[in-house]
Amino acid sequence: MTATTTQPTAAARSAEPGARFSDLLAAEWIKLWSLRSSSWAFGVSALIVIALNISAAVADYNNWPSYNEGIRALFVPIWAMRDAFTTGACMVLILATGSIGALTVVGEYSTGQIRTTFAAVPARRSVVAAKMAVVTAVMLGYGTVVAGTSFGVTQAILSGRDIGLSLGHPGALRAVVASALLAPVCALIGMGLGALIRHTATTLVAFTGILLLLPFLLSDRHRWSAGILHALPRTAWERLVQMDDPFGSTPYPATVLGSWIVYAAWPLAAAVVAVVAVRRRDL
Repeated sequence: MTATTTQPTAAARSAEPGARFSDLLAAEWIKLWSLRSSSWAFGVSALIVIALNISAAVADYNNWPSYNEGIRALFVPIWAMRDAFTTGACMVLILATGSIGALTVVGEYSTGQIRTTFAAVPARRSVVAAKMAVVTAVMLGYGTVVAGTSFGVTQAILSGRDIGLSLGHPGALRAVVASALLAPVCALIGMGLGALIRHTATTLVAFTGILLLLPFLLSDRHRWSAGILHALPRTAWERLVQMDDPFGSTPYPATVLGSWIVYAAWPLAAAVVAVVAVRRRDL
């Protein structure tokens, strides 16, 4: 009797259709926005980034009459672009997006929800791919809004002194695109580290150390140090938003093409690490 009742049950289970990738995308979308902290993290970080950039533009607008001819000669386009994308705002953006990306993975491990997810969908690679696709899409929209708003508002402020840049200025569009893409790049790196480490504090410390602190310990005055420095996402971003070098080139400068390669290599490597770590390691 036991064998008779068990066989149909197993057959019924094997006949159940697997989850479609669109279903996984919908599930990951719900997971991302089910926590109120997600909306707050996106909103607060965006306001901080934009506020830091606007503050720099307002300061230059107010101080413009007191600037000497040397500063005025270099302001357009160098300092005008730096007002749109300040280093402080960049660091906030990196930390915020990387943390959100990491928590989308680590959060499921810490709560044990990942066991339920993989029990329902044994295809772990598909789950990770869906999670990364959703995070990438959301972060791309987030980065586009933040970068576009920062550039538009800061240049509108500076235009009051006739020192603002248009999007058609050489290098301006590249800077906006690079700043927008920095959000998904860092989020995917955070996800890769989260899948590998699986501990919230350790993941965030590792992410902060690699992406924010390590560039301060390196210099582009030596070949070996410059090679490591230019391979980091933050340095690549700095090169892509840089209009030119008024103080002379360094011995081993970064290139625009190399910086775009860095932008592509880091998230790709993070995706591979996430997929391998989730598939091969036990829960």
